[in-house]
Amino acid sequence: MHKPASILLFCLFIFSTPVTAKEIEDVVIPDTLAFNNSDTTLVLNGAGIREKFFLDIYIGALYLQATTPDANAILSDTGPASVLMHILYGEVSKQKITDGWNDGLEANLSDAKLQAIRPKLKKFNSLFQTLRKGDVLRIDYIPETGTEVRINGEWRGAVEGNDFYRSLLKIWIGSHPVSKSLKQGMLGND
Repeated sequence: MHKPASILLFCLFIFSTPVTAKEIEDVVIPDTLAFNNSDTTLVLNGAGIREKFFLDIYIGALYLQATTPDANAILSDTGPASVLMHILYGEVSKQKITDGWNDGLEANLSDAKLQAIRPKLKKFNSLFQTLRKGDVLRIDYIPETGTEVRINGEWRGAVEGNDFYRSLLKIWIGSHPVSKSLKQGMLGND
């Protein structure tokens, strides 16, 4: 086979091979995510890095039943979804984590909506512990169960209601996201 033909075939193979995962900061973000004890598999919608004061805090990845760049469609959905967070920063205290949830919800919800979910937020905040670099936080919405939290694969608890999960998603993809670049990444617009 001639050298140009070999190079052409090699290039066709490389560029036609499907990508099976995304890599950010040496962390492999899987292209699909399955729920435990379920046939439900979600696809990676997008991912990005949460930075604060030029420091990388975590990678946030959003998984849905079908990809879409439309934040409003995601926020009004009632189907399963998941957010996967890989901690990049040395240590994030439980207080900083819960303050982050509180601040993000206050920025994106009316006072009435925030008050309506406050008991669920209190329960959600109780599920957390200090996180360290390398820890993986998974926040799933399972329609029959609600919002499930796992840290490094360990089930921490659940909070009922789609309203709570969709409110949480506003922290990343709402009108006032924690980071505009992370929002674009999670919406697949990076």
